[in-house]
Amino acid sequence: MHFLRFTPILLLQLTFYSGLYGAKWMYSGPEGEHHWSKHYPYCGGAFQSPIDIKSELLRFDPTLRPIEVQNYNLSPNEQLTLGNNGHSVQISLPPKMYISSLSHRYTAAQLHFHWGSSSRPVGSEHMVNSKQYAAEMHVVHFNSDKYHNMSVAVDKSDGLAVLGVLIEIGEFNPAFENFLKFINGIKYRGQKVQLPGFNIKALLPARLDEYYRYDGSLTTPPCYPSVLWTVFRNYITISQKQFLDLSTALYSSHAQDLTHVPLNGNYRKSQLVDSRVVLVSFKEGRGLHGTLTVTSPLIRKRIVQQLLVGDLADLADEGLYQLLTSGKEKDLKQHESETLEKLKKQTLNPSVGRKSQTNRSVGKLRPAEDALCYISFQKRISLQLKQRHTENQLVQGLRDAVFPELNFKSYLDCKSDLAIPTIRHILRGRPTDEAFELDRSLTKALMNHRKTSTTIKKSVPGTNYGSLSPATVPRKPQNQGYPHPWLLPMEWED
Repeated sequence: MHFLRFTPILLLQLTFYSGLYGAKWMYSGPEGEHHWSKHYPYCGGAFQSPIDIKSELLRFDPTLRPIEVQNYNLSPNEQLTLGNNGHSVQISLPPKMYISSLSHRYTAAQLHFHWGSSSRPVGSEHMVNSKQYAAEMHVVHFNSDKYHNMSVAVDKSDGLAVLGVLIEIGEFNPAFENFLKFINGIKYRGQKVQLPGFNIKALLPARLDEYYRYDGSLTTPPCYPSVLWTVFRNYITISQKQFLDLSTALYSSHAQDLTHVPLNGNYRKSQLVDSRVVLVSFKEGRGLHGTLTVTSPLIRKRIVQQLLVGDLADLADEGLYQLLTSGKEKDLKQHESETLEKLKKQTLNPSVGRKSQTNRSVGKLRPAEDALCYISFQKRISLQLKQRHTENQLVQGLRDAVFPELNFKSYLDCKSDLAIPTIRHILRGRPTDEAFELDRSLTKALMNHRKTSTTIKKSVPGTNYGSLSPATVPRKPQNQGYPHPWLLPMEWED
């Protein structure tokens, strides 16, 4: 680790993680993305990025503030490092740059690009209603309120915040010339050049108040689900020549290699949504009519409280709309108001037996309230599996362990729906008969839910649960299926 003192951290992060895991990775071939999980198990886990941001995933959140960035206009006297790390073009950013509009201060670390090829000019990682753009820029920040640097923050659930900018071919973009004119100096992997500072904000869309927000992962190995994603609604444009400069001038191989491999098509394909929703800061516009307003965190906490100490039979009969997505915003608001008084009465006078069960459950859920450390999860699951001689189940073991806590944390922040494995995790301390009744009602409701009926019939048949009690099932979450096909996290690179 001492070498980090002498070389810029941001340009060595890929080398650091490759050394840590002892594995190379590429976007295609025998080391391509379909094989990442062999060496980087989180790449096959939950809350992965990128995703296809579809209209049915959107929830309007009136509390989302415009993105505010500080000190993005850099002086030409400030030197930046432009590098080719074999996977992307990357620009190191000074620590005085930061996002000031989030719950913590997120300090800038680097920005990089993903793009297509001259023959197939579509290479954005995120898609919007299945539309893929020509390229995408990611401005990566880490939580400097809690973590000393990017390397420490990268595997924490609240560690990173990334601004995603979609790029289309169109009008010439003068801001891109600030680094494209130096691109021939980094043709090969490992090469880097210095360039004068410029206004980084000019690379962003004009409107910073309209964006999509969700919990996701790094889009490159090790794929930790540690990213708060902000993908701007409005794309920017670059000219055809500028796109060709980016997509044809570079190689992913070293200068001394016998074969020079072009650097293009460096984007990860869309990942499963799981139980996630996508919050939006805007309500008007095509595809957004009728978009639900997200349920408030207060309501969600009371739902969890009812799962812990309330009448589960009553929830099974009347409250399933709280756990599933609702069809109409008006109905949701009406249900919320009707439920508030009922929840108040139940939480004021829970039975003595339920209180004792609650304390046990709350203790088990408490880690979800803090930042999750994914390296610790991996070490713990790996040790457990080795003791049982089942190392090949590491990816599934990690998903089963992390999903309930990550989903629970994301749910309270309104960025996911509450998935069945998480509900079972919460209910494992409750009376068997009530928990089983709720589980059965949820399964039935999901089977009849129009948006997820196809997925559920394939992955989570109602008869799968048989006579197993939800009070015992959560101790080993179901390997088969996460019924909601709409959940996910964010990205970090090199």
